[in-house]
Amino acid sequence: MKYFVTSGEDRKLTADSRNALRGSFIELSDGVTHYELTGPEDGDVVLMAGGLTIPLFYWDGLVSELHARGLRTLTCSAYGRGYSDRVQARYDETLFTRQLAELTGRLGLTARPLHLVGTSMGALVSMTYAAQYRSSVSTLTIVGPAGLAKPRLASPNRLLRSDLLAGVVARRRGLQLLQGHLGHNVRDPELGAKLTEMVLGSLRFEGSLYAVFDTLQHLPFTGRDDLFRRTGALGIPTLLLWGDEDDVTPLVQFDTARALLKPQKHHVINKCGHMAPYERPRDVADQLVSFVSARAGRLDS
Repeated sequence: MKYFVTSGEDRKLTADSRNALRGSFIELSDGVTHYELTGPEDGDVVLMAGGLTIPLFYWDGLVSELHARGLRTLTCSAYGRGYSDRVQARYDETLFTRQLAELTGRLGLTARPLHLVGTSMGALVSMTYAAQYRSSVSTLTIVGPAGLAKPRLASPNRLLRSDLLAGVVARRRGLQLLQGHLGHNVRDPELGAKLTEMVLGSLRFEGSLYAVFDTLQHLPFTGRDDLFRRTGALGIPTLLLWGDEDDVTPLVQFDTARALLKPQKHHVINKCGHMAPYERPRDVADQLVSFVSARAGRLDS
């Protein structure tokens, strides 16, 4: 799909504009990445990979909970999200995995135990990262993962494989479609409104809708059983979390995920939608901290 800018994208990401924005910035091989490395300096690092549209602010509640329990956190906005560059590239797992690998390397974090957390699309990226950098991953936490729905002939992903159709849909109805998607992510209307405001604010930067829809074209969100199965065979201690009222990746997929990932621990969070780290950060922290504290340390390659 050709790069485009829509009428609602009225802001540009530049060195000057970033001076007034929250977070830190680093130039990687594909572009500038927006990140925050915070928390106790002697704590194990928790690296977080997010979903299709979310900026790093999504993790704020969980970050606060983890800091209070002695863990250090590294959050970043994937390319095309938050204040990271809207790169003119193929938005797929290769791009996002390379971004995480380069970021941890440049920040000097590869020599320490790293606990990897992925939610929704970020779960697919995390699993890809874990396979490539297994020796640097101490634990893997998967939350409400995408990828287990069965491909359908009329699914949006199939329709968007056409560059021409994808470009037309993204330009004409992209923002409307994303707003509808965001409305299904959380149970609490107030939290849902805050989430929508957060995401729409970052979508004002030029190239945002291009980045999201190019991701929908090139990163498969269905039929990824093999990726789950390969991850389960890596031998990485894995925690699986799911919201019981998840309307995006329904709980009916939970048993399949368990069978493929073979997690050491699994837990369903009650009265929780798709975005457990955002909706129920304390509950996620409770599960995550007890899990990683028992398994701190680096796996042998």
